[in-house]
Amino acid sequence: MNNMTLGQYVPGDSIIHRLDPRVKIILVLFYMIALFMINNILLYIPMFIFVYATIKIAGLSFRKILKSLKSIIFILIFTTIIHLLTTSGKELVNILGLSISYEGVHNALYIAVRLILLVIGTTYLTLTTSTTKLTDGLESLMSPLKIIKFPAHELAMMISIALRFIPTLFDEANKIRKAQLARGADFESGNMLKKAKSLVPLLVPLFINSFRRATELAIAMEARGYRGSEGRTRLNPLKYDRKDIIIFVAVTIFFIFLVILSRVL
Repeated sequence: MNNMTLGQYVPGDSIIHRLDPRVKIILVLFYMIALFMINNILLYIPMFIFVYATIKIAGLSFRKILKSLKSIIFILIFTTIIHLLTTSGKELVNILGLSISYEGVHNALYIAVRLILLVIGTTYLTLTTSTTKLTDGLESLMSPLKIIKFPAHELAMMISIALRFIPTLFDEANKIRKAQLARGADFESGNMLKKAKSLVPLLVPLFINSFRRATELAIAMEARGYRGSEGRTRLNPLKYDRKDIIIFVAVTIFFIFLVILSRVL
C-alpha cells in the first residue's frame, strides 16, 4: 500500500509536466499499442531506455516507480508459470516431469517485460499530470463525440476522480488495517477461507468511508456551483505550442520505427 503510485501526482516544472495533457494521453495510447505490436523482445530494450530517460527528465524517482510493481507481482508470477508450463516446443529442461521449452521461457519473459513496461508507462501519466489537466485533456479529446450526445465531460470527470481516489483509498485501508491490528485482528494466519473472513472488519469500514467521501465530494461540488459541462469555463484553456508538436511527432516516429523494425527482424 505504501508503494502505490497510480493516481498520485508529483508536482514539477519539467518539460514533461508542462506538456499538453492531450499530447501525453495520446502518446501513452500509442505507447501501449506499440508494446502490443512489437514482437521482438530485444526491441523492448530501446523502449525501456526511452521510459527511463523520460522519467529522469521529469525528475521522478525510478526506484519508487519500480516499487509500484509489487502490486502486480502475483500476476507476473502467475502468467510466467502458465507460459512456462503450457507452451510447447524444444525442451530446455525437465523438472519433476514438467517440461519447460525454449519457446515457453521466451514467451514468459516477453509477456512479463511487456506487462512491466505497460504498468510503468501508464503510472507515469498520472505522476506527471494533475487531475484537473487530465480531466480537461480527456474531455477535449472526447469533445467530438458530443455531437451524438456523448457525456464527454462527465466521463472525463469520473475517470479523473477515480484515479485521484485510488491512493486515498489505499491510505484509508492502511489506516483501518493498523487500527484493527491494534485491536487484535489477525489478517495473516489460517486457511484461505479464514483469511477472507478476517478481511470483513477491513472492508466494511472502508466501503462506509468511501461512500461518505463520495457524498462529501458531491455536496462540495454542488456548493461551488458545479452543474456539469453546461456553461463551464476554464481559467487556463488548453493550447498546443511548438514543443508539444515537436515532441508528439518525434515520439510517434520513434514508436512507428520500433514497430516496423520488429516486423523486419
